[in-house]
Order: sequence, then C-alpha cells, then structure tokens
Amino acid sequence: MRLLYRQLLVWLVAGLALLLGAGTAFAHDVLTASDPANGASLATGPSKVTLTFDLPVKEYFSTITVVGPDGNHFEAGPSTVDGSTVSAPVQPLGPAGGYTVGYRIVSDDGHPVSGLVRFTLTQAGPGHGVPAAEAAGSSAGPNAPSATGSGSGGSGSGSGSGSGGIPAWPWILGGVLLVAAGAAIALRLGKGAGD
Repeated sequence: MRLLYRQLLVWLVAGLALLLGAGTAFAHDVLTASDPANGASLATGPSKVTLTFDLPVKEYFSTITVVGPDGNHFEAGPSTVDGSTVSAPVQPLGPAGGYTVGYRIVSDDGHPVSGLVRFTLTQAGPGHGVPAAEAAGSSAGPNAPSATGSGSGGSGSGSGSGSGGIPAWPWILGGVLLVAAGAAIALRLGKGAGD
C-alpha cells in the first residue's frame, strides 16, 4: 500500500508541474510603462516614444507608429529594441488633439503582441507629418500596426493589446488527463502488488 501512495504522489506532482509550466509558457509580453504615458496631456510633442514591457522583446519585426488627429504619421524612423524597451524617434508633431502610438512587437516566446497608447497634444506644433500611404512604405514598414483602431482594455499602460498563439486550455486538459492516467496506473499496480 505504501508503494501505491508513493507512485500516486509522483504522478500528481508531475501533473501539477505540467499544469504550472503551461501557464508560464503562454505568458506574452505586457506593456508596463510608456513615455509619453497613456492618457497624458503634453504642451510639446516628444522627440522619442519609449515603450517598456515586462519581458524581453525580440529585436526583429518590432514597429511603432505615431498617428495624429489628422491621420498623418509622425514616427521619424524605425524602432529600436534594448532588452524589454522599444523606442522610436518622433518628428515634430502638428495639430493639437489626440495622438495614438500603435505598436507591434514580437515577445521573447515568439508571439506577436500589439496595442495602443494615446496622448493629447494641447498646443499645436510646427510639424505636418506624413500621409499614411507614404509612412507605410518608409519608416513604418509593411508590418506596421494601425494606430487608428480602438483598444480593447489591455493591461499596463496601453489601452489595448492582443497576441496570437495557442490557447492554454489544451495544455491544461492534457495535464489533467495525464494525472488521471497516472492515478489509474498507480491504482492498478497497487492492486496487482497486493494480490
């Protein structure tokens, strides 16, 4: 009987480890801070936009766009990645009003994450921006996120965020089935040893 309990305990611990491992395997990057901050009101436009995530970001395919109230783009070049921080230069902003920073990054686990950060320029600047068609072909690149959509209540500073990838429920179900199979085998072995 003691052997049965040991085997059952081993299977339960293994199943629990699988379940806990599945949760961390599906943790994608989350925006934790931005400069300018989400919802900020600024008298003058920033020369750079900086986004900070909770985990490292892959250096490839990371893009940031800055779109003004007139629909023009104000990002001044490609984004750069430094660990968990992504930044992009910004040209002088134009009309006063709401600006949207759109981002799309590749998290360290290889999944894309996108979202929006919004801020308001209270005094018009000297810039004019670039129409969206021209921006898509130059600094923003073909994978640039749209900064005109509405966010869907993401966490951190961003007003929206999304990610692709496999949902966690198949891994959880697999872990539960593995624990059940282990328990059945342990019980069967225990009955065989007792006979």
